[in-house]
Amino acid sequence: MAEILRESDLGGPDLQSMLLNSKVQTPQVRKGAVSRKRLIDQARASGARVVSVTAPAGYGKSTLLAEWAATEQRNVGWVSLDRTDGDPASLLSVLAAASVKIAPSAKAVAADMRGIGATALGRSAPMLAGALAAAPESFVLFVDDLHWADSPDCQDALEVLLRRLPAGSQMVVASRREPPLIGRLRAAGDAWEISVSDLSFDHAAARVIFDAAGAADIPDEDLHTIVEHCEGWATGLYLCALVAQSGGDAASVTGEDRYLADYLYRECLARLPDDMQSFLRRASVLDQLSAASCNAVLGIEDSRARLHELEAANLFLVAMDRRRGWFRFHALFREFLMIELERAEGAAVVADLHRRAAAWHEEHGASAQAVEHLLWAGETERAAERIAELGLPMYQRGEVSTVKRWLSELGETLVRGYPPLVVSMTWTALLLGDVPAGERWARILAAIDIETIPEGDRLEFESARAMVRAAMCEHGQAQVMADARFAIEHEPTTSPWRDQALHLWGSAHVLVDDTATATAAFEEAIDVATIMGNSDTVILSEPELALFAIGQNRWSLAARHADRGVDAIDQSHMDGYPTSALALAVAARVALHEGDRESGSRLLARGMRARIGCTHLLPFHSVRSRIQLAKAHVAMGDRSAAWHLVREIDELLRRRPDIGVVTAEVEELRAALAAEPTAGGSVPLTPAELRLLPYLQTHLTIAEIGQRLFISRNTVSSEVGSIYRKLAVTTRGAAVERASALGLLGG
Repeated sequence: MAEILRESDLGGPDLQSMLLNSKVQTPQVRKGAVSRKRLIDQARASGARVVSVTAPAGYGKSTLLAEWAATEQRNVGWVSLDRTDGDPASLLSVLAAASVKIAPSAKAVAADMRGIGATALGRSAPMLAGALAAAPESFVLFVDDLHWADSPDCQDALEVLLRRLPAGSQMVVASRREPPLIGRLRAAGDAWEISVSDLSFDHAAARVIFDAAGAADIPDEDLHTIVEHCEGWATGLYLCALVAQSGGDAASVTGEDRYLADYLYRECLARLPDDMQSFLRRASVLDQLSAASCNAVLGIEDSRARLHELEAANLFLVAMDRRRGWFRFHALFREFLMIELERAEGAAVVADLHRRAAAWHEEHGASAQAVEHLLWAGETERAAERIAELGLPMYQRGEVSTVKRWLSELGETLVRGYPPLVVSMTWTALLLGDVPAGERWARILAAIDIETIPEGDRLEFESARAMVRAAMCEHGQAQVMADARFAIEHEPTTSPWRDQALHLWGSAHVLVDDTATATAAFEEAIDVATIMGNSDTVILSEPELALFAIGQNRWSLAARHADRGVDAIDQSHMDGYPTSALALAVAARVALHEGDRESGSRLLARGMRARIGCTHLLPFHSVRSRIQLAKAHVAMGDRSAAWHLVREIDELLRRRPDIGVVTAEVEELRAALAAEPTAGGSVPLTPAELRLLPYLQTHLTIAEIGQRLFISRNTVSSEVGSIYRKLAVTTRGAAVERASALGLLGG
């Protein structure tokens, strides 16, 4: 179990920042490219907020975007996406990085683009949308290769940005497939579309290509034949020009795009020296290429010269930064090269190259990219080991979708057979409050036969399993104490999970009202977590110490602990995560006690939003958070909202009735509320309604929202109606505006 390591940072700043920077550099227009001025002018003049350029690979989408960017008078931002951007958190992060050029305030919110589920859509996306809406001048934001981010979560986040683009600004997206959001925008009249038919080249465009390639002497009759065979396909025409330039018979090629491309690429490749052919094939395993990565993976020393030679020869190599240190292959050419690599050198060579690429990325701190290469190499056990290590840090970064994709690629059998990965996935689900996933993973974890685990790892595994049981509190407070005791006794001081064991030990003693032992455990947990860089434990433990101080009427000490808890949330950008609810609620109480109603109200809103994922999976935390939220509402003079929180607590206690003295705290709260009549007050949005609320920012229909949340259309209709009543509005737009003002959406 020691190999499950939590990391505070998923990549070294040098490589990761270079890769990010390469994605937001506007590429130069390729020499000899046919101008798309007419299409650009039409799209620019359309006034549509989004321009969608959709076509298969090789039709010049990226070239069109690059030409538009180069000729645009408005401010320009650029993003090139890849397979690592399929998470809303990753997508919003790279969009924020690109937006700094066009909206200076985006820099202030860039670090807050992390977020999972409702957090990304309900907080991160509105924050970035607000920054774009405040841009001082009109702009165009270009997003290339959007097909890498066509998941529903990514598309919804993108639509939130699109809805708030200021007048006179546009977003231009290029994709191999029509983005799902385009249909909704088309119906609303907000989209201008450029398709395959628009991008297809005619005879005049083909002549420009052949002239630029040095094949101007080809007869018009042959050129017509080539255009007909290529059906206006830009890459096909360009390849034919290269074949003609080198003396081949470009007019003789026939076949469909895929076979035509393979034939023409092979014709081009065959005219290169053998060592350059080998370099191209082998380098194709890399998504992004640099001299250093190519040298390491290919085992050579002259990659820099080769890359610049290929770029000068215009052989489908695209520079990704102005210093020309990072490159990528044209997507279709790379696909061909990868097929050629396996055909010419065999699967064993391909796997070895990916293993070397994984090692290089790991060495340079790019762990997620290393996992991708391990999966390509078929190194499933090593990949599973790294995914187990990365699971919780990626949860903190909001990149849960990426982890789910990895698990799918590993397959159910392998995942179940690797206990550290099961532990990691169980904790991720519990901390997110994902009830179906949490219960499923917990069952899998409980069913693992200890005899199947190497003898030297059994004690650590049993400690990990005991901590999960203690956190879930399924079998009452006595079992929580027993499990927490086992973990604290057997989790080594050097273990990356030691802080978790200490926090659970403290929590177990809260259940039996042993404040002294709990205080010592929480204090040590914070010290260990701070050293390890584990934010969650700090966020969970500081408010517990603050509550002990409040119980002793030491409000100044409580304020210090409350401030540290909120600081940990802000520094780790985990606002909206379920684990932040208690810290925010306690901080709200402290602020209100100090007479700072404005700060208290803001913290309370953040805490109410964070309670979305506070489920019976972590009952102790979920109940304690609601008790403190209710007390904060009472301090605000809103006893009605406090009563509603008590009803939520009752539902949690129905699922987990034995949580020690916390049950008595609930009864004390209930009695205090019943002692005075409730006059007026608010009715808070329920967790289910808060989960739905962010979708009101999109064009999604009632049925589509139901599909996103896996609930019926009738349930969605009922919850939307309830949201309108509670916010005193009658439209989606008004609901979003009111929720934003209350702090339930955005920052």
